[in-house]
Amino acid sequence: MQQTIILGNIITMDEKRPYAKAAVIKNGVFSYIGNTEEAKKIAGSDAHELDYGENFIYPGFLESHSHGHLAGDRFIGQANLKQVGIADYAKYREIIKDFIAKNPHRSFYLASGWVESEEYVTKAYLDDICSDKPLFMHTSGGHSMLLNTKALEWAGIDAEYAKKAGYEQVHVDANGEPDGYICEAPVFEILPKLPTTLDDAKKYLLAWQEFAFQNGYTAVADAGADLVYRDSPKAYFELEKEGKLKLRTYAYMYVTDNYDNPKAAIARIAAERAELNGEYFQIIGAKAFLDGVTEAHTAWQNQDYLDQPGYHGVERFNDHEKMVELITEANKEGLSVHVHSEGGGAVHFMLGCIEDAEKITHNMDQRNVLAHLHFVTDEDIQRMAATGSVPAVAPLWTAKVPGGPYEMEVSYVGKELADNSYPIKSFYNAGANVVFHSDFPVSPLMSARASIYMAQTRKLPDEVGIASFPHNTKEAISREQSLRAMTINVAHAWHQEHRLGSIEFGKIANITIYDCDFLHDDIEKVAHANLIATIVDGEVVYKA
Repeated sequence: MQQTIILGNIITMDEKRPYAKAAVIKNGVFSYIGNTEEAKKIAGSDAHELDYGENFIYPGFLESHSHGHLAGDRFIGQANLKQVGIADYAKYREIIKDFIAKNPHRSFYLASGWVESEEYVTKAYLDDICSDKPLFMHTSGGHSMLLNTKALEWAGIDAEYAKKAGYEQVHVDANGEPDGYICEAPVFEILPKLPTTLDDAKKYLLAWQEFAFQNGYTAVADAGADLVYRDSPKAYFELEKEGKLKLRTYAYMYVTDNYDNPKAAIARIAAERAELNGEYFQIIGAKAFLDGVTEAHTAWQNQDYLDQPGYHGVERFNDHEKMVELITEANKEGLSVHVHSEGGGAVHFMLGCIEDAEKITHNMDQRNVLAHLHFVTDEDIQRMAATGSVPAVAPLWTAKVPGGPYEMEVSYVGKELADNSYPIKSFYNAGANVVFHSDFPVSPLMSARASIYMAQTRKLPDEVGIASFPHNTKEAISREQSLRAMTINVAHAWHQEHRLGSIEFGKIANITIYDCDFLHDDIEKVAHANLIATIVDGEVVYKA
């Protein structure tokens, strides 16, 4: 079989051989890494040569927490409000009305990218736009939604439902009737009920794959692969059978809040793994929500919200015994547990569960993941490392934007916590296996270059077009640490470090080529680096 020679400035992320000038690929894996002369001798005269000159070659970047179906749906299936960027309700109205006019055949309408503000809107706002069909307006963060009257009726959200769910999750008017605003669990009950076909899901996943390759990512974790559409795992499976899925996807399957029977939940996930796992789609664990998000007053904090005394957020999955059982049952099946843990209270709760589970399993290497980690105490940072848990952090969220989330955080949780938000370096210092995530499309960026830039500067790149200031700079990290958090560390979190995450002999030949030395070039050049190509299994899947 013809072999391929890759030439360029190779940064391998292999501590034993950090740099090379050439690599040979045979049958989709690396068969040699070293110098150009030896590579050409090994590959033979008929080898296919990809010479990237003075450009820089990295292991294919890995995304540790994203949502594939939702991303593809937002690309091609919904009215997109993100182009607004702020809560401009007049502009939102124009975008939604235009989408409805262009899609009159639809039985319902979904708009995504809404940004909440101090101006509180209700179902009347959406009724004015569309009164004869269900219309949903989903926040960019994904944890809140506004419904028009028809949508409330369709979803069965009435006064009785609101009382049962709790008024912090279903807001009501003076008469006790739902006013259209919902958050947390009710949102995640509605999303999978929205009309979607398997063919729709496959189109969404292929659009997502194209986007990932165009941004230099060669493998991703889908944190709740069945969260938005229950048959998304089947869509992944069918795409792989059809030879169309090339983006390796490591999936965590959704477990609802305080699920009655954790053993049964893990048994279901294990059964789906046996049925659906292949080379490009693999189920590796369970996903649960411990809390919500600070901007919606639903993150589970260690203390009360300053503007709501006596209230510290929404505790979604808060049953200690059930979570311990979920972790221990997952361990029996070789699975891990991946949780949404935004507030400090959620983080503290989960680490206590992991500690108790490890007393039962005696396994300190299950690699359970805690994602988002907005507020974390010094004590819990140390516990994260001691339990072998994986902190999935978001450098893309670290900047201080005037008039943005920082001022809101100060009013909700106080200046001290707001000033110390989104730790990264402290996790490294404690010895934890740090991984980066974007949470795309919940977060509008998925960018390796921006992640490296922001992990060092803690501010937004100029090209984003939004003014920002460095924030909590004591948590800035080195560029090598950033590269590890997008390559070998993520592979380790997935138990795939023997196959992915570095350019080494015998590993899968996934690589990404940029025109920038992320380790040594000026940091502003890093922010503007250009992707040259993305290669999967030795084959070019994207070329600039």
